Amino acid sequence: MTIRAQDILQGLGGSDNILEIEPCVTRMRVIVADEGLLDPTGLRHAGCHGVVQRGAAVQLVLGPRADALAAELGDLTWHRTSAEGESRKEPGVS
Repeated sequence: MTIRAQDILQGLGGSDNILEIEPCVTRMRVIVADEGLLDPTGLRHAGCHGVVQRGAAVQLVLGPRADALAAELGDLTWHRTSAEGESRKEPGVS
């Protein structure tokens, strides 16, 4: 199954719900604004091998494409993810 960033974005509650993105080898760590908008079942159907949530912090188990998917998700949400794993919304973009 191909994992698509757009499907992950939908499962995370949309671009306005994402505060931070941090890729980590085979996982992607995401901080969301409203955890009630998360759809863990939808994320699994999108191709995530696992979803671990603790409050607003979500870890998506994605496999070896985690870094590439984090970059794609960053482009979709106006985040910029650095090689060091930092991410933030660009100033003036909501």
